[in-house]
Amino acid sequence: MKLAIASGKGGAGKTMVATNLAWTAAQQGVKTAFLDCDVEEPNAALFLKPDIENVIPVHVPKPVINQDVCTHCGLCSDICRYNALAVLSDKVLLFNELCHSCGGCVHVCPEHAIHEEPRLVGHIDAGHAGALKVCTGVLKVGEAIAPPVVKAVKQQAGDETLTILDSPPGTACPAVETVRDADFVLFVAEATPFGRHDLALAIDLAQALKRPFAVMLNRADLDHGETRRWCEENGFRVLAEIDEDRRIAEKCSSGELVVDALPDYREVFTKLLEDVVAAAEITTNERVQG
Repeated sequence: MKLAIASGKGGAGKTMVATNLAWTAAQQGVKTAFLDCDVEEPNAALFLKPDIENVIPVHVPKPVINQDVCTHCGLCSDICRYNALAVLSDKVLLFNELCHSCGGCVHVCPEHAIHEEPRLVGHIDAGHAGALKVCTGVLKVGEAIAPPVVKAVKQQAGDETLTILDSPPGTACPAVETVRDADFVLFVAEATPFGRHDLALAIDLAQALKRPFAVMLNRADLDHGETRRWCEENGFRVLAEIDEDRRIAEKCSSGELVVDALPDYREVFTKLLEDVVAAAEITTNERVQG
């Protein structure tokens, strides 16, 4: 089972929920992998503190133009949807930050003046925190396109019973790449008007990708139940709620796992894990029967 933990906005508590769910599963003997797909700002390792066993570079194909062979016909520039190529009278300019490595320019060049070479865009820190497999994607500073690193992190999933993907916040391309093939998505939302607005956008994403999902409310007492009522009115399942608790903020700020530092929350995350698995199984059965 691939479980994506996502949120419509940053700061909702997504990584807190993801790390504690993964740790809870591993402590129960479930073979679990944790994949930090928030490659622009990965921080799960601050809580899980894995021993890094391998650093895996992530490359993408980069077009290289042979200016001596190029006739400046402009076909490469015409096919590029991202305007990564500019054909001048005496040379072709390539803007690496815009290139999506689709290979279209190589395919259409009539003079075979373009070939591809690997370009480093990030790396993956792979290791273990106890029995928990942990892989953290890190986008290279200055790079603008995160999905290739997210995809590389997802490829590190093996034969684990449970794979938890810590998604980037929001609904942009990195979040889409993370949740697009997840078996189930758990959205973590804070109970505020801002959080409710961005939760709606995130749910639109899941529905567009036809991914089953449910909601977990963090700081649930901030709006006196308004977000829960909104979810219920729209038919969105709320699997758990955690009220505002300064102790959680204090433990997270010092890089501690809530289930270890605050034992009274172990039951909360144990039940949440059970409910997520049950909800995913029900959804899978419904899709098979359908």
